[in-house]
Amino acid sequence: MTRQLEDTSSPAGASPIGAGALAGIDRRSAIDAVRLRIGMAISLGLLKPGERLPDQEDVALGLSVSPITARRALASLADQGVVVRRRGRAGGTFVADEPPRSVLAELTASPAESQAVNRLVDRRLLFECAVTHYAAVNATADQLDELERLTRDMAVSTDWSAYHQADEQFHQLVGTASCLGTAVGVYHETLAELYAYFIPYPIELLHKSNCDHVELVAALRAHDVPAAVEISRKHVDILHRTMFMGLADGGSGPTPA
Repeated sequence: MTRQLEDTSSPAGASPIGAGALAGIDRRSAIDAVRLRIGMAISLGLLKPGERLPDQEDVALGLSVSPITARRALASLADQGVVVRRRGRAGGTFVADEPPRSVLAELTASPAESQAVNRLVDRRLLFECAVTHYAAVNATADQLDELERLTRDMAVSTDWSAYHQADEQFHQLVGTASCLGTAVGVYHETLAELYAYFIPYPIELLHKSNCDHVELVAALRAHDVPAAVEISRKHVDILHRTMFMGLADGGSGPTPA
C-alpha cells in the first residue's frame, strides 16, 4: 500500500484519520494518528504490558507511515510513559507495564471516525466481491502461485508488521489478477485507505485470519466464482466487528486482514 500517513502539520498532508474523502472524521496529524492506533491497541488489550513492538522501521512499514513519523510517534508515547525504550541486545520499544490511563483515554477514535471507517468497510466489501469474481476467471498460474507464497509468508510471520505487509501484497495482487483495468486502481486506493486504520493485533489471531486467504487461493485455482466471492465477502464483512470500532463496542472474532 502507499504510505498514507506523511509527517506534516499542514492540512493538505493530514492523515486518512482526517482525510476530506471521509466526511466527519476528525483531522489529526500523522504522528497523532499513529499514536492513536498504538494507544487503542493497548487499551483494547491487543498489545499487552511488557510486549515488545517491532523495530522502528517495521512499525513504519506495518502502519504504512514514513520512518520519521513512526520514530516521532514512538518518542511521544515514550515521553508519556505509554511505551518504554530499553537499550542493549535485548532492547527495543516495549508496552509499559502500567501505561497511564489518562493518556490512553485521550487516544480514542471519535464516533465520527468509527462511522466513517464502517462506511469504508462497506465500500471495500463491494470492490472485494467484484475483483474476486474476476480474479477467479482471469488469474494466471503465476499469480496464483504468488498468492499461495504470500499465504505461506503470513503463516510464518512472527509479528503484526510482517503480516500486514504480506497481507497488503496479497489483496493488491487479487485486484491486479481481476484484470478490471482502471477499476483496479480504485480498488487499490480503497484498500490503502482502509489499511491506514488498522491497528496492531496479536499474531496468533492474524494467523487464524490467514485461513481465509488459503481458502480463497484454493477457490481461485478451481475457478469457483461463487465460493471465492463468498470467502471474500465474509473476510471483509467481519471487519465491522474486528476493527477498532467493532472491538470497542464489544465485537469479537477473527482479526482483520
